[in-house]
Amino acid sequence: MARFYAELLDWPIARKEPGTVVVAAPQGAIYLVFQQTTGYQPPAWPPVDGDQRPMMHLDLQVGDLDDAVSEAVAMGASLASVQPQENVRVLFDPAGHPFCLCRDDA
Repeated sequence: MARFYAELLDWPIARKEPGTVVVAAPQGAIYLVFQQTTGYQPPAWPPVDGDQRPMMHLDLQVGDLDDAVSEAVAMGASLASVQPQENVRVLFDPAGHPFCLCRDDA
């Protein structure tokens, strides 16, 4: 998971230790910490009562939505079948966590 997000965000892996990997923004002010777990159940998307709820959610702004989706899929993400907005794409990381690529219309 840490390798996937490091590649997706183009951020370095800052620290590795048994069961934990830290990915850091180049500016060093933002960190994503990945920890090993047992009994993991991927969340349901869209959420379903009684099923595992999403544990985190990242919205990432991109300039070209189609290119960004293609790159993420090439890295191991998959496109969700439910897409609630035209300018946003919901994807799943390799462990099944949903995240969104949002077209930056600014």
